[in-house]
Amino acid sequence: MLAATACLSAAISLPTLAGPEEQAAQMHSRLTGVKPSVSVLTEMAEHIANGNATSAAQLAMENDSFYNVTLKNLVTPWTNRDGDNFAPLNDYTATVIGMVRDDVDFREILSGDIIYTGASGLGLPAYNNADNDHYEALEAAGYPLQTTLERQVQSSVTGLPSDATAGVMTTRGGAKAFFYAGTNRAMFRFTLMNHMCRDLEQVHDTSRPPDRIRQDVSRSPGGDSRVFQNNCIGCHSGMDPLAQAFAYYNYEYDVENDPTGEDGRLAYNRSGETDPTTGTRVQAKNHINSATFPYGFVIPDDKWDNYWREGPNLHLGWSEALPGTGNGAKSMGQELANSQAFAQCQVTKVFEQVCLRAPEDSTDRNRISSITDSFTSNGYKLKQVYADTAVYCAGE
Repeated sequence: MLAATACLSAAISLPTLAGPEEQAAQMHSRLTGVKPSVSVLTEMAEHIANGNATSAAQLAMENDSFYNVTLKNLVTPWTNRDGDNFAPLNDYTATVIGMVRDDVDFREILSGDIIYTGASGLGLPAYNNADNDHYEALEAAGYPLQTTLERQVQSSVTGLPSDATAGVMTTRGGAKAFFYAGTNRAMFRFTLMNHMCRDLEQVHDTSRPPDRIRQDVSRSPGGDSRVFQNNCIGCHSGMDPLAQAFAYYNYEYDVENDPTGEDGRLAYNRSGETDPTTGTRVQAKNHINSATFPYGFVIPDDKWDNYWREGPNLHLGWSEALPGTGNGAKSMGQELANSQAFAQCQVTKVFEQVCLRAPEDSTDRNRISSITDSFTSNGYKLKQVYADTAVYCAGE
């Protein structure tokens, strides 16, 4: 009797391999959030049975819900400081979704002169630098984003100089969230979090020189200089030289009548323009609280340098093909997007979304590594990352 019970327990614990139809159903559900039609399920199962599971995943991604639900749920938290998954569609979100649909090199998310709007002829309000009406109307109408997003040149749509465009960082949605008030460090911090999967604590390095830390950072917080030496310097010594790339940008809005900046717009000081407060192209916001430590660094321009190319953050995998220095947000975005950390971050986010879990063991980590290698070697196409990940998790 005991032997029979042991045999039964062993049988129950054995893993059951899902068949082609079960794998197809799960793959479709994970990629779109909805069940496939009978015809699509049958076709996907046939692909899987014939050893072509990738084609099955690609077929699932033809469903509108992959764009309207799955991709939108991935991207929307990136567009606001609270990580709100229910924030309205905007130009940041639409641009990422459009780039995935069109297999655009995903590195351009942080540097491209690119933006996606609703297609003409839909009866939408025109794109406006000072409101989000165009995208809110597109979302309210329930149009399938797969067929209604239109790629455009960002500088032509927004009027920003082409060399000042930096993908989603210079969209109105990005500016409203991260150039709003403050000193523009938020744009750098949230870009680091959303696109390199690191917050400042994970790149903390007290070994970098503090020569570019601005005047608004106290060297003796609470009267104790050890706090600066052991904590503040660890973030600011690397962040401030990189965030200097945003020196000419601001998000302008009526502070008194529109405190949340709903009707604000991205502002950029072009060549020849001078800020009355700084006497240079540098926005006045970069000089606030200058009396905190008058001997601190005063930003003269938008030249950035990556101090993290040395020290412990070397492991982020910076591209040897780039110089690690430059001017403006576009080249700084290229620096971030060409790192190994950027590529691995995208793959890990997709893995967690599609597999409904974080990587758990060496098998998962090895698979993420191989998908990352494929991602970087084949044009940084995020849609392929979704397909590869869905195939890996299909039998769970």
